[in-house]
Amino acid sequence: MDAIAQAMSDGGIWMYFILVVSIIAIGIIIERFIFLFFKYNINASAFMAQIQKLVMANSIDKAIKLCNAAPSAALARVIKAGLTRANKGPDEIQNAVEEATLEVVPHIQKRTGALQALANIATLLGLLGTIIGMIGAFKDLAEVPPAERQKALGKNISLAMNTTAFGLIVAIPCMLAHVFLSGVTKKIIDDIDLYSVKLENLLISRTKPGDRG
Repeated sequence: MDAIAQAMSDGGIWMYFILVVSIIAIGIIIERFIFLFFKYNINASAFMAQIQKLVMANSIDKAIKLCNAAPSAALARVIKAGLTRANKGPDEIQNAVEEATLEVVPHIQKRTGALQALANIATLLGLLGTIIGMIGAFKDLAEVPPAERQKALGKNISLAMNTTAFGLIVAIPCMLAHVFLSGVTKKIIDDIDLYSVKLENLLISRTKPGDRG
C-alpha cells in the first residue's frame, strides 16, 4: 500500500484523473457482466427447443407462459412478441419480432463500447503525464542549479513513468473486458437473429391451411 501511495504521489494530479477513469470502467464492467450473464442471457438452444415443441403442439399460450418465466431475457422478449401475433398474418408476425428486436438490442449493447473509449482515455492521460514530466525535466536542466538538478530530474521522470504505467494498467484490462463483453453481446444478438427467424418461419408455416394441426 505504501508503494501505491508513493506512486500516486509521484505521478501527480494525472494519476487521480486516471484513477477516476478506472473507477468508471470498473463500474461499467461489473454492471455489464451482471446484465449480460444474469439478466439478458438464456440457454437459447434449450429454450427454443421447448418453444418449438409447444408451437408444433398448437400450445401457443403455454409457449407465451414459458417466455414470461424469463421476462428479462432478451431472446424470450423477442420470441414472446412473435408468439402474441401467432394467429395473425406473416407481416404482423415479422413486424412484431422486428420491433421487439429493435427494443432489446440497444439495451444489450449499452455501455460496452464505452470501455474501449475509457481505455484510450487512460492511455492518453498517461501519455500526457509523461509529456508533462519530460517537459519539466528539460526545463529543470536549464534552470535548476547543478546541485539540485538530480533531485529535480528524478521527480519529473518519476511523474512521467508512473503516469505511463498507471495509464496502461487501467487501459489493458479495459480492452480485455471490452473484447470479452463484446463477444457475449454478439452471441446474444446472434441468437436473437437466428431464433427469431426460425420462429417466424414456424409460425408462418403454421398459418398456412395445409400445415395447420
